[in-house]
Amino acid sequence: MADSTWVRLLQWVRPLWKQTVAALLLGVATVGSGMGLMMTSAYIISAAALHPSIAVLQVAIVGVRVFGISRGVARYFERLVSHNLNLTLLTQIRVWVYERLEPLAPARLQSFGSGDLLTRIVADVNGLEHFYVRVLAPPLVAGVIWLLVLLIFSQFGGMIALTVGLCMAVAGVIVPGLVRQAGLKPGQRQIQARKEMNEALVEGIQGLPDLLAFGAEERYLADIQRLGDQVAQAQRQSGDIATLSDAAIGLIMNLTVAAALIVAIPRVTGGQLDGVYLAVIVLGIMAAFESIAPLPSTLQFLDGSLRSARRLFEVVDAVPAVVDPAQPRPLPASVDLTVTDLTFRYGPDDALVLDGVSFDLPAGKRLAIVGVSGAGKSTLLNLLLRFWDVAPGRIRLGGQDVRDLRADQVRAQIGVVSQRTHLFNDTIRGNLLIADPQADDDALEAACRQAQIHDFILGLPDGYDTWIGEQGLLLSGGERQRLAIARALLKNAPILILDEATAHLDPVAEREVWQALAGLIAHRSTLVITHQPAGLELMDEVLVLEDGRLVASAR
Repeated sequence: MADSTWVRLLQWVRPLWKQTVAALLLGVATVGSGMGLMMTSAYIISAAALHPSIAVLQVAIVGVRVFGISRGVARYFERLVSHNLNLTLLTQIRVWVYERLEPLAPARLQSFGSGDLLTRIVADVNGLEHFYVRVLAPPLVAGVIWLLVLLIFSQFGGMIALTVGLCMAVAGVIVPGLVRQAGLKPGQRQIQARKEMNEALVEGIQGLPDLLAFGAEERYLADIQRLGDQVAQAQRQSGDIATLSDAAIGLIMNLTVAAALIVAIPRVTGGQLDGVYLAVIVLGIMAAFESIAPLPSTLQFLDGSLRSARRLFEVVDAVPAVVDPAQPRPLPASVDLTVTDLTFRYGPDDALVLDGVSFDLPAGKRLAIVGVSGAGKSTLLNLLLRFWDVAPGRIRLGGQDVRDLRADQVRAQIGVVSQRTHLFNDTIRGNLLIADPQADDDALEAACRQAQIHDFILGLPDGYDTWIGEQGLLLSGGERQRLAIARALLKNAPILILDEATAHLDPVAEREVWQALAGLIAHRSTLVITHQPAGLELMDEVLVLEDGRLVASAR
């Protein structure tokens, strides 16, 4: 599983390999220039103590200038390239995730809580940022620098190079491994606690009026505090581990300096090494450890990134409930809708929700299906909209099985007004344009006049540019429904489905909505799904749905 996750994450880098290589080379250049700056500076200071001719130091002086400038330039462009690479990758991943989520809604996303889903598609995607910036690059840079250290320090003596190389390997491999092992459980607890807290926050915000009405806000705040404490505790544990790892790297660096001096000093006293190079060795080791310092956190970020990736892939790898045919048929000209022996259950072990449902909705017919809550009305709507697949049974549009058409082709022929029509936290205009992004002001006004909401909109401070809040919170129930009707009018689909369109409205608002609906259902196929008698007098036929079966009809 980990291997496949690695491969999938690396596949995102492949198209951007040039930027990846550039970021790697610039990272090496940054650390290498730092080493060059420190080592040449140490040489100048040590050699100058012996009062040599300025000509002896000339090359080193130039080297200090070159390395000093190149380090700053390389660092700037390394950050520029690596962050541009990272942001580009995250942008592509976010778009890809949304494209994969669309076919899963709503059927496959029902198994995820809204807070958990939000965590996966926001926090877990953001968590992948560390994979490309703090997981891939640091080990590669450290590996190149390690080889460079062996090459340079071998000029001072093979044992010196071997000593420094072994100490760097311990700091770069063993310490990160221990840190990773210590950070596994805190990292898992942090993700789980953040997931639970996000779920609680989303549910609490959505249910805040009920919490206040029942005086339960104190208990809710206590739960949030408890979950927040769990997140903070896990973060503190991870922070403590990171602090200890930094201290361990610093300790090993100092021990490396001491070990290198122990090996180098006898060579100086034996005349095999010039003494001015002792300071060069010390500062060179310190500069080289700049590439080792990020490695302990690299493995922590690796585990976090892999956990985030697995949680993300768990969602996007779900098989859509409806898969478009490889070679879809063209959309038929007729909009006659025929349902034949429709039988459905949500799972293989679940009870039947629909059992042998059959009816015809020819063009222009107005049909009502009446049933109590739980009779299967909402399931029927989901099947007609191709949110779930039909099996067994058959739904035909214009004589063509809907399974032979693309889902978006079918949905384009159907307009829906439901009791839970989603209104976005946008302007009235923005919510209407969802139905037809190209609609002009005249089209918007015509639809709203027919829905009997135009005069109300003109009375608002900003008219059609008035913000209506999340879920249309700033509108009344009747106003929300009339806005939904206007949106359906703007779509102008040949088939209209009204799913409990007047449920939970008071009698006055219900009457006003039906007055608006009267113009909408004229001259188009209409299917009314309801448990109320209102509006049935406008229907050509009424069917009664009970326990998933059609048990009666009236004309």
